[in-house]
Amino acid sequence: MRRRELLLGGALAPVLGHRPAWGDALRSGWEWPQIQLLDGPRLDPESWHGVAAVLVFWATNCPYCKRHNAHIDKLHRATRGRPLRVLGAALDTDARAVRQYMATNGYAFAVTLDGAGLRQGRGLKRVIPLTCLIDPQGRLLQAIPGEMFEEDVLVLADELLSPRR
Repeated sequence: MRRRELLLGGALAPVLGHRPAWGDALRSGWEWPQIQLLDGPRLDPESWHGVAAVLVFWATNCPYCKRHNAHIDKLHRATRGRPLRVLGAALDTDARAVRQYMATNGYAFAVTLDGAGLRQGRGLKRVIPLTCLIDPQGRLLQAIPGEMFEEDVLVLADELLSPRR
C-alpha cells in the first residue's frame, strides 16, 4: 500500500470506527474563489473549469515543506501543457519573504498568499504541507497530510488526469 493511502487513514478508518477529519470536504465540490497570485495576476473561478489541480498548503519556515515543494516543483515542470494546475498556498503573510523563498529554491509553480482563506471552512486538517487533489469537475479527491516521497508526488498528475475518473 502506498504511503499516502496510509496517511489518509483509509485502511485504519473502518478498524477505528471513524472517518478522517477531512471527510466533509471530500464529499462536496471545491468552489474556487478569485485568487491573487504572488506574481500579480488573478485567477478567476471560471479559469478552473475543466482543469485538475494540485493545491499545496505550506509555509516558508517549514523544513518538510521545503523538501515537499521541491517535488511539487518537479511535478509542475513535468506537467506543462497538460490540463493540470499546480498551486502553492503559502500560509505566510510576508510577500517579500515568500518571493525570496521561491527564488532561492528555484521554484516555478504559482503561489498565492491566501492559503488561510483557501483552507477556511473546508474541513481540512491544519497540517503542513497538505496536498489537495482536485479533479477537473471540481471535486476534492484527496487531502494528503505531510511530506510525500518524490515518486508519490510525480504520479499525482496521472491519477488526476486518468480517463477512469
